[in-house]
Amino acid sequence: MTSDAYAELASVGPYGVRPGHALITMVEPHPGHEYAYNRWYEDDHFIAGAMAMPWIYAGRRWVATRELQLLRYPEKSAIARPVTAGCYLSVYWLTEGRYADHMRWTVGINKRLLRDGRVYQDRTHVFTAFQDHEATVYRDGAAGPRDHHALDHPYAGLALEVIETEGPEQREELLAWLRSRHLPRRLAGSPAAMVTVFRPTPLPSDRMAYVRQVEGVDTRLTLLWFLQSDPRECWERCFTGLDGEVADAGRGRVEFMAPFIPTIPGTDQYVAELR
Repeated sequence: MTSDAYAELASVGPYGVRPGHALITMVEPHPGHEYAYNRWYEDDHFIAGAMAMPWIYAGRRWVATRELQLLRYPEKSAIARPVTAGCYLSVYWLTEGRYADHMRWTVGINKRLLRDGRVYQDRTHVFTAFQDHEATVYRDGAAGPRDHHALDHPYAGLALEVIETEGPEQREELLAWLRSRHLPRRLAGSPAAMVTVFRPTPLPSDRMAYVRQVEGVDTRLTLLWFLQSDPRECWERCFTGLDGEVADAGRGRVEFMAPFIPTIPGTDQYVAELR
């Protein structure tokens, strides 16, 4: 591709700021590889395998120390087996309407990175999926950061929630309930400033072999709770019992509820606390 082609591509198509899509990837480095994995991801892959790509415009890494892992539920999770698996979480925003364009690039660059020996193999993808944005619910209405700021704003924590329903119709009912009733009530007076809601999309057939196909494409919703305080300070008060509320309302079942804190770029902070 010549440089002139870049100018042509930039002159057409969507180029808004809304996070129309996300890449949400939770990974477990193999025992004994925690430091090496952290340095590879932060020093190389976060940039070459994500942020340098077209149409990714924000990204952030999060970590779950052992103390945070032990707060997760339910114990028998369809997402993580065991439920403590997946101590690193990376979240990226993609420009709305640019998912297909980005996917063509990311498949190509990851094949190149693998060929060039720049893919760290001693890790397991526990939960990796591209997702389409469905809703954002704010605690404070029009005040405060918007969802397109969420990965740049210095939030103190993040909670990842995955809810499973019986089918597409039930998922639509769940989404409506979350937007109109459950999330506004839960956010009021809480340390969570916003919740973004996504639905997973299938990965392309030519995806990398070490990333398994996405499950629950028609039945799951993924929620990201952006917290203004350390999740350890508010977990019992704000997040314990969410699974019961969803089940009691007949809206599905919570398959994963997990707290994270942000990594500190350029350091190995928290690596010694993973096990």
